Amino acid sequence: MPATQTMYEHISFREDGKPIITGTTMKVVELVSERLAWGWSPEELHLNHPYLSLGQIHSALAYYWDHEEDLNKEIEDLTRRFNELREKQKDSP
Repeated sequence: MPATQTMYEHISFREDGKPIITGTTMKVVELVSERLAWGWSPEELHLNHPYLSLGQIHSALAYYWDHEEDLNKEIEDLTRRFNELREKQKDSP
């Protein structure tokens, strides 16, 4: 089933409800995480993801700013899960 289009020109929803950049597999939360982690501007995000247009990047950021609380919670959950998995790896021989 194709992704569902939103009112954001370049944003669709996957079947699991996660917003993605239309025509790619890039989740909005992934792009936003890079912006938050590295402080990259839209132009710097474009340099690191040349397959994304500036329009796609700005649309993803606009979606984030309109849904900041939900996406920040998702980022926190992903970070927590990553840290839990990393801790388990330390116990592995």
